[in-house]
Amino acid sequence: MGELVQIKDSARVPNELWVESGVRYLRSSNLENSGEDSELFISIGAYEDYKSKTGAPERGDVLFNSGGNIGLSLLKTDNAPVYVQGGAILYARTSQSKEVDGGYLNVYFSTPRMGKYIDISSAGGTIKHFTLKPANEAPFIFPDINEQRKISEFFVQLDNLITLQQQKLDKLQNIKYALLDKMFV
Repeated sequence: MGELVQIKDSARVPNELWVESGVRYLRSSNLENSGEDSELFISIGAYEDYKSKTGAPERGDVLFNSGGNIGLSLLKTDNAPVYVQGGAILYARTSQSKEVDGGYLNVYFSTPRMGKYIDISSAGGTIKHFTLKPANEAPFIFPDINEQRKISEFFVQLDNLITLQQQKLDKLQNIKYALLDKMFV
């Protein structure tokens, strides 16, 4: 994978630099909850400083857990600045690639093939980590860029359909519970 896209790591930002608002600072737990779990922030000044040293994810890049729930990925779809915790999240610079579509790579991370590779190549005892070296060496099967985009769009549509059906199911469950509650007072 590293021959096709640049794989990046970041620096850890010390707790003393966390602030109430500013630029989002993502940890591995944030990817597990689509970036919405216990948000942390750093100041714009700290962000600019760290970004100048290590870079930062951009729209179209794929973020993936290198610690915690290893291999869980998220496509960055907006232009809002964000910094990621070094050692916990790596990212693939697909925004600057002419050969790899970020949406496709995001889907590829959920394949059994990639999951098996991540399991085998993760280092550590009780707490495992997926580091830069195995991330760069990850086998990556990819068609031409147009087909990658079509595959990515298909899975986005499928995920949207699943979400819609889940919402309908949730509504039906709520109706069921309301009826049961009224029937058996």
